[in-house]
Amino acid sequence: MSDKPNPIQIQKFLGGIDYPASKDDIIASARESGADDAVLDALNGIEDREYDGPTGVSEAVARG
Repeated sequence: MSDKPNPIQIQKFLGGIDYPASKDDIIASARESGADDAVLDALNGIEDREYDGPTGVSEAVARG
C-alpha cells in the first residue's frame, strides 16, 4: 500500500480539469500533465463513473 501515490501527488496532475469529469477524462488529463506510472495506475483503479471534484477522486484512489 505504500506504493500508492498520495492525494497531493495525484491532484498535481489534475490541476486544469473541469468537473464533473469521467474516469477516462481524469486519466487523459493526468497523462497529458505528465503523470507517472504510479499515478496512472492508481487512477486506472478508480470506479468508472463521473467525479464531482478532486476530493471524490482522492477518496476513490484511497478505496482502490
